[in-house]
Amino acid sequence: MSSLVKEDLNKKLFKSLGQTLCEFIEVQCSSQDRFFLCASVTKSEEVQISMVKHYGTGIDENYEISEKWFLDDLEMIDGKEPDSDNPWFDMHFKEVYSWEACSCASKYAFARSLNKLNEKYLRKDLKIVNFDFTYINDEALWSSSNGDCVVLMKICFYATNLLCLSLCPLPG
Repeated sequence: MSSLVKEDLNKKLFKSLGQTLCEFIEVQCSSQDRFFLCASVTKSEEVQISMVKHYGTGIDENYEISEKWFLDDLEMIDGKEPDSDNPWFDMHFKEVYSWEACSCASKYAFARSLNKLNEKYLRKDLKIVNFDFTYINDEALWSSSNGDCVVLMKICFYATNLLCLSLCPLPG
């Protein structure tokens, strides 16, 4: 489902602006509208972070950028609580913006994407605090191009092993 939304966002909004959508997450807002936090790259290779509002009009889906910032202006990403399953995070620009992702996994996916885009295009000292860096850095044991899918597969593998071991009869 998310790949269809990403394709739709890219086609209907970002390509028309001369940008390429790299990552997006849905964020919770108090209103009934859907909002997405998006990371895109412009033709001049600037990384832009956008708050996009979704307008559903019958069958047709429409999107509008309600706010935007540049990654170069991002001073810090604060994951708030690295030891709990917490979807809240702050992004520090000139002002601090607080977000609630749909899940902790999507919060990490977005931070991981911003970190990669920073390494590729800016190479600035981007402060990422209150995250478990095992899941942020590329050098980490769990990371791959499939990101969260690999983590889930390994967890399932270990859970299956534990289940098999628990079903084995004890000697005696």
